[in-house]
Amino acid sequence: MSELKITLKRSIIGRPQNQRDTVKALGLNKIRATVVKPNNAAIKGMVNTVSHLVDVEEI
Repeated sequence: MSELKITLKRSIIGRPQNQRDTVKALGLNKIRATVVKPNNAAIKGMVNTVSHLVDVEEI
């Protein structure tokens, strides 16, 4: 199973609460912070919610 490298590229200031919670649940705290998560349906849904704030690479 592949993994996703997710990087926060935009600030969450002024964003709706559900987007803030999603970014925090992904483990991203600061801009340019990067996490590696498994490529599954739950993570894809979270990434889809904040796709305009993050950069995603498949590794």
